[in-house]
Amino acid sequence: MNNGQIAQILESVARLLEFKDENPFKVRAYQNAARAIESSTLDLAVLCAEKKLCEIPGIGKAIEEKITQLITTGKMEYYEELRQEIPEGVVAMCAIPSFGPKKARVVWKELGITSIEELRKACLEDKLSSLKGFGEKTQKKILDGIAFQEKNAGQFLLSDAMPVARRLVDYLQKSGIVHRVSIAGSLRRWKEVVKDIDLLASSDQPLKVMELFVKAPGVASVIGQGDTKTSVRLGSGMQVDLRVVTDQQFPYALVYFTGSKEHNITLRGAAQKKGLKVNEYGIYEGSKLLECKDEAGFYKILGLPCVPPEMRENTGELDYNATLQLIEPKSLKGVFHTHSTWSDGTAAIEDMAEKARSMGLKYMGLSDHSKAAAYANGLDEARLTKQMAEIDRLNKTWSDFRILKGLECDILPNGDLDLSPEILGKLDFVIGSVHSRFDMPEKEMTERVCKAIANEHFDILGHATGRLLLSRDGYKLDLGRVLEAAKKHGKIVELNAYPNRLDLDWIHCRRAKEMGVMLSINPDAHSTSDLENIEYGVATARRAWLEEKDVLNTRGVEEALEILNG
Repeated sequence: MNNGQIAQILESVARLLEFKDENPFKVRAYQNAARAIESSTLDLAVLCAEKKLCEIPGIGKAIEEKITQLITTGKMEYYEELRQEIPEGVVAMCAIPSFGPKKARVVWKELGITSIEELRKACLEDKLSSLKGFGEKTQKKILDGIAFQEKNAGQFLLSDAMPVARRLVDYLQKSGIVHRVSIAGSLRRWKEVVKDIDLLASSDQPLKVMELFVKAPGVASVIGQGDTKTSVRLGSGMQVDLRVVTDQQFPYALVYFTGSKEHNITLRGAAQKKGLKVNEYGIYEGSKLLECKDEAGFYKILGLPCVPPEMRENTGELDYNATLQLIEPKSLKGVFHTHSTWSDGTAAIEDMAEKARSMGLKYMGLSDHSKAAAYANGLDEARLTKQMAEIDRLNKTWSDFRILKGLECDILPNGDLDLSPEILGKLDFVIGSVHSRFDMPEKEMTERVCKAIANEHFDILGHATGRLLLSRDGYKLDLGRVLEAAKKHGKIVELNAYPNRLDLDWIHCRRAKEMGVMLSINPDAHSTSDLENIEYGVATARRAWLEEKDVLNTRGVEEALEILNG
């Protein structure tokens, strides 16, 4: 049993535990273990024999014992027991947005429904409205959820695909039989969600590369294997395609297999104007190959500046001015939007600060939830006052780092902010976010958000649309009006870097830039590791052509506070 198959079983255990309403930390432990194993390049059988499975981050003693049993016997008793308790189709229903394990249990026990198709039919025949806690609106939400799930089937979050792709690149690089290897496709363009992973390598021994690739840790099955392209499926269900070319062909192939279809069409048009022909193997003048060593050389032959991969979406990038300096991860001096154990975070304030400091950041804006978010242990005025005193104490610890006093304050349905003006006025910054009544009509939701933006104590609009990628669409909102309100009142709009959100999306980030609305790239961190989410935010900002001047937290702490208070 290989890494991919083991990861698949651990992921299934997590889903079954979620259905049984087990402790969420236990569910997350199995999910984390599955991701760690799928991404690992280590041989689990060897680690198992040496009793070193715990050396893989995310593998604790209990899970180590179960993996050992799986490797040595081919079965995991714990998994088999769970499977006997709950039909597979019932577990699959739990993934439907706005449905979840509790409702799945009810329809299974009360109506004997054991598949998504049976659930759809029951909704259409009005069989659920008589159940306690259900109704006509619930049935419609379920049908909408099924449609949403089908629309997004076979897609994966950027944050799930990127770590796996990087480890596969590392695996191939260490083989000694490839000259160059790179991530390609939509993943290299840092799209929010991807259907598969594209890899490109150059080698003089393509067949050996393919033989090595199909044996990579994480591979559950081989879809197709050839001498120029091989496709495999990982334990998570994600497909990975590897193409192998000669080293001379590599630059042309990397451009071709990175750009969107539309970007490549515009490149061919630019080549034709020069009497040239472009394909994945080269740029030709008649039958003569015009040689280049890298992507910069490719674009130079066409008389173009080298377009960064994130921008290759056919949104005017061939007119890209090379003097435009896109933002980079090192551009950020600090972050806003972080949570601690004072609300729903998993780490103490000091631990969050030390992690931010270790990343080279100079400040961290703490913004735990406000009292309306009772589900997140939100802070009232009294607790927030105590937290501010704690921050004052902690700030005496460092001479090169500062914690800013902030709050993620709920925007109430009437557009008011959750806490009193007196307490909000004592903070360094206030992030205003919508966490309730997502079903408001567009006009009302837009007025709600715009009213909050106009509040003198409001500084940053958090995750503007409330979307959760592959889980739910954002609420209805006129983003044009919202951005106009931010511009009018001199407020900041967040690019929430949490990979399930990436909200604002890159299209509206670019629109904000063109309108002169400043953005802030924030991790929405609920743990120390979540602070690293800024990588996804910076990539999204690059897709939107953002420069340092467009982003609040590229400034030092004093300048950032001056902008917020201005």
